[in-house]
Amino acid sequence: MKSVLDAFPPSSPADFSPVFDGPPPRWVGNRLEVRFGGRAWRVEREADMEALWERVGDEDFGEDERMPYWAELWPASLILCQWLFSRRDAIAGRWCLELGCGLGLTAMAGAAVGARVAAMDYEWRAVTRARDNAARNIPVIPFFARMDWRAPAFRTGAFSFIWGSDILYETRFHAPLTPLFTSLLAPGGRIWLAEPERKVSEPVWQGLVEAGFDVVRLSAVSVPFQHYRATVNLWEVTRPTGSGHGP
Repeated sequence: MKSVLDAFPPSSPADFSPVFDGPPPRWVGNRLEVRFGGRAWRVEREADMEALWERVGDEDFGEDERMPYWAELWPASLILCQWLFSRRDAIAGRWCLELGCGLGLTAMAGAAVGARVAAMDYEWRAVTRARDNAARNIPVIPFFARMDWRAPAFRTGAFSFIWGSDILYETRFHAPLTPLFTSLLAPGGRIWLAEPERKVSEPVWQGLVEAGFDVVRLSAVSVPFQHYRATVNLWEVTRPTGSGHGP
């Protein structure tokens, strides 16, 4: 049976490895240590994830389910970090937006190579934890904000680059992305999304094509992660020159 992904064969950039170049994350004290870009990064997350999930109440369900997925470090974020380091010359000094900052690792990676990063999440707890993690790891802290990507409070065409990792795990997140990308991406800008292979996210790519974007699957990367390996697809989304969108 053919997969939707067959329509997007990996382009396999010659200057990017299809394997994550670091070891699996490991616990060092009460922090999770990740190695990439020639150094160690330590992020603090909830020590007792089971207790965090047990605190989820009825008020967290409804139209905007507020599950604590932000409190985990996901394999897709590791490969996006590796990609950002490989594109340091492109993003240095440019305004970049991260969607769904979670624990803050990819925002830190972008800022560490000189990008001017704004990172948003729907959960205040994620924003607070990401800011604290950044302060422990890098000297220049990204701008972290609690924001709903259905109503982003940024000017039109504000960002040369937009990125996110593992943000397409529910269908209700898909529809707002097209207007967000159309509004916030600067002319000539690029969007990078790192997503594990899930059926739920497969319609997104053709949907973006139909909305007028160019979509390329850059690579399918094997990522070691604690007690398992995950295959993560890295995507690049652009708006064709002269499309008539932008500021």
